[in-house]
Amino acid sequence: MSETVPTAGKALSGGPDANRWKALVFIALAQLMVVLDATIVNIALPSAQQDLGISDGNRQWVVTAYALAFGGLLLFGGRIADLWGRKRAFVLGLGGFALASALGGAATNEAMMFGARALQGAFGALLAPAALSLLAVMFTDGKERAKAFGIYGAIAGGGGAVGLILGGFLTEYLDWRWTFFVNIPFAVVAAAGAYFVIREPAGGRNRSPLDIPGVVLSTLGLVALVYGFTRAESEGWSDSVTVGMFVASAVLLAVFVIVEARVKAPLLPLRVITERNRGGVYLSLGLAIISMFGLFLFLTYYLQVVQGYSPVRTGFAFLPMIAGMIVGSTQIGTRLMTRVAPRLLMGPGFLVAALGMLLLTQLEIDTSYAAVLLPGMLLLGLGMGTAFMPAMSLATLGVEPRDSGVASAMVNTSQQVGGAIGTALLNTIAASATTSYVADHIGGATSRSQQQLVQLQGQVQGYTSAIWFAVGILVAAAAIALTLINAGRPGGTAVAGSSEEAARDEMAVPVAMH
Repeated sequence: MSETVPTAGKALSGGPDANRWKALVFIALAQLMVVLDATIVNIALPSAQQDLGISDGNRQWVVTAYALAFGGLLLFGGRIADLWGRKRAFVLGLGGFALASALGGAATNEAMMFGARALQGAFGALLAPAALSLLAVMFTDGKERAKAFGIYGAIAGGGGAVGLILGGFLTEYLDWRWTFFVNIPFAVVAAAGAYFVIREPAGGRNRSPLDIPGVVLSTLGLVALVYGFTRAESEGWSDSVTVGMFVASAVLLAVFVIVEARVKAPLLPLRVITERNRGGVYLSLGLAIISMFGLFLFLTYYLQVVQGYSPVRTGFAFLPMIAGMIVGSTQIGTRLMTRVAPRLLMGPGFLVAALGMLLLTQLEIDTSYAAVLLPGMLLLGLGMGTAFMPAMSLATLGVEPRDSGVASAMVNTSQQVGGAIGTALLNTIAASATTSYVADHIGGATSRSQQQLVQLQGQVQGYTSAIWFAVGILVAAAAIALTLINAGRPGGTAVAGSSEEAARDEMAVPVAMH
């Protein structure tokens, strides 16, 4: 059976919200805070570990506790936003995130720190889908939607690198605790602004009862998946617990899909993911994030350990990538989005990013920043910025208002799970390449300095081997975007138009119903 879902433009009557551009400022601020938090803590981790006496074996939990709670609870958070109202979920998420950040900054032992990070993840899972779905329901005109998602896409992509700069400054000149406290002003301003400015369009709530089995199965399935990859990084792929986690995740998520196809009010209506364009977006975006997250980590280590950069200088070295993302997102993506089909921005965008990564496979111990790193990062940022923007917009397009929170949560889920997979997968590839390089070359190194040189060369060899994999993953993301996504340009086929009439006449999206 087939049903026609109206696009956002048609679904919400009553004209656009007069305060929508002001609302965008506060939504963007909240998104920046969540993205910043993902990278800012990485730079502060060595200092925090020393202060709180966290063991090497346990330190990964500072990152893992956040990733597990965030990744595991996203679908639940998206559904809560649909049920309670997006504005309420958004403001509550911000308040909770600020409190959890205060707790993290005040941590006196490892248990308090891990708890604070898990709480941050949980409130982030409520906040992130609410932010994206607010944008989806507030911006319904084709050109305005392109501009709003351009700004949002630039922040979603570039915020991580801003976190590296800010993290470097705060750790070097103040104290690691400020990498937590810095979230509080962001959250307070965004929550106050959202409370007074955002007016949610009427008729967008999904008041059907909560699907408890769906919540339990999806949360446990995603937690097992993310934990499996994080554990693989530290314990190896053949570790029995790692394998057990992957098996458990596959079983739980398979049962989740069966349950969702049968219950009356599913947590994740399968119509949200089985629509060809959205499925293509979630898949290609997840793959692109896998390659990006690994790269952030390698470049940070390369610049600090191999080239000897300070944390602040490392942060500034990422500026060309941020600049590229902002230009790609707000100039190229926004200007072309209403003129060309989304796949013609996403496919080439991912390929340009792959070209930038290809340059970075040439890294050596003494590689010149200006000759290799600068153009590589610039291309990477340009490509990702151009691709992210239509991806973010398309992921929530044509969704019924009552499903927009869950559709937004799927975007965030593909990013979070992609990030966890990317870090673990590429790190494992890098580590084994380094080990085999050192084993092959250490025999010829007689003096201490020669041995150190071999170790450094081994590290760089590891990074470049992993970056080659990342190039392949990005090419796959481009291929998926070009083949699966078939939405036309706005005003053509299945994309939101700039008038209700266009939405009514041309843009009903057929969705297979289960």
